Amino acid sequence: MIRLFTDGLAWGISAGDHDAALAVVDGRDILFAAHAERYSRVKNDPHLNEDLIADALQFGSPSQVVLHERPLLKATRKWLSGQAFESPTRARKATSDLARMLRKLGVEAPIRLVGHHRSHAAAAYLLSDLPSAAIVVVDAIGEWTTTSVWHGEGDQIRLVWTQNYPHSVGLFYSAFTRRCGFRPNEEEFFLMALAAYGEPSLTDEIKADFVATDVAPRFELKMNVHRGVDWWRPDIDRTEDIAASVQRITEDYLVDLCRWARKKTSETRLALCGGVALNCKANSRIAEASGFDEVVVPANPGDAGSSLGAIAAFGSRRLAFRSPFLGHTIGGAPDVDAVVAALVEGEIVGLAHGRAEFGPRALGGRSLLCDPRKPDAQARVNAVKRRDRFRPFAPAVLQEHFHDLFDGPAPYTPYMQFVAHVRNPRAYPGVTHVDGTARVQTVAADQGVFRRVLEGFHQRTGCPALLNTSLNVKGEPLVNTREDCRRFEETHGVRVF
Repeated sequence: MIRLFTDGLAWGISAGDHDAALAVVDGRDILFAAHAERYSRVKNDPHLNEDLIADALQFGSPSQVVLHERPLLKATRKWLSGQAFESPTRARKATSDLARMLRKLGVEAPIRLVGHHRSHAAAAYLLSDLPSAAIVVVDAIGEWTTTSVWHGEGDQIRLVWTQNYPHSVGLFYSAFTRRCGFRPNEEEFFLMALAAYGEPSLTDEIKADFVATDVAPRFELKMNVHRGVDWWRPDIDRTEDIAASVQRITEDYLVDLCRWARKKTSETRLALCGGVALNCKANSRIAEASGFDEVVVPANPGDAGSSLGAIAAFGSRRLAFRSPFLGHTIGGAPDVDAVVAALVEGEIVGLAHGRAEFGPRALGGRSLLCDPRKPDAQARVNAVKRRDRFRPFAPAVLQEHFHDLFDGPAPYTPYMQFVAHVRNPRAYPGVTHVDGTARVQTVAADQGVFRRVLEGFHQRTGCPALLNTSLNVKGEPLVNTREDCRRFEETHGVRVF
């Protein structure tokens, strides 16, 4: 049944576990969407805050609020599995607490609920321009669902298949993220980067110990890994081989799952979502090997993106996602000529202007840039960002030059959701990973200031690409305001334009 909105603005909220976000929609137009962590300066902040809500209120008060999941259902799972000390009745209070917090800030609106995976599915499909598609949602866990397949046709999404907790390829990947020394639910992309340095020599052993079946569509585990697998094989020091093996198991299953979804729905287009859809190496294998003609991954496939997905799902409506630049505004226009001149001279520069990106990737609104051809580019930028040396940096390239420099599985990659092989790795050492790939951002002709910086750099040097990473240091959110930019300049000695 289609549920219709009342007249006026709608707010979508994702909050409670990690990476809280708030979106504002008027009809089909997206007016605003932002991450809470950018305001609180607390990485992966699960809570909304007053400054975020104040930004949203600049567009007016909502007539209703849609939450990205059903708290009572999630609390029931936590209670029955022994993960939480609070009873399910606390979940009812959590929704009331949210309503009270909003009322305290002047927001009087009813709160609607949408299922976690339905929100993801809507974010993948109803924010795209696909007329129909298979939809695959894979994350660690929603309320009970961990993996789901949907069929999108027109403005409707229909559930085809689900898998429930504790069987979850996302939890499996997160558990081994922790086993390799990283933070689960935050640093899974560290594991993905580390995998390139190892060999998948432990694949069979890990599958024998943990995987009951991976025959698509099912991925069933022999044990609940939600509390981690830190105990597994402490004698193995080469965590890169563990990472490579877990990455291989995950990729193989996801490719098979997507092949199954193609056969089940008879669709030639695929929309991917959920936190696991941030695994750009897996996305590329899916695009290459699953049999779909087109694979689409939204700019923000994780839970924060479900703040938009919840609105789309509740009203069974398509939203006009025209740009990922939906967050807080930094006024003023950078001096493009000065930015280009600094880059040509070999300087590392920050670029912070306009509205912030909605999503985990810096796409030119809150970016740290340098010349990707310099042999020491990676080391110098790593020194600024205080990152692990094994992690790669991404290139941003003028869209029309994408295939000149890279061999990728998609015609263009505006949100850095796929990897591509670098045609001449020696020419671009700053952005080439150890396996010869790069997570590329293609920059189209209508992308404003960042496009003009790339064009200017290309004109001066003949190089149509720049190293583009997020304007932050390890453990901190992207800069959000002009004051954040000033602090970054003073602390790290990098000019921010």
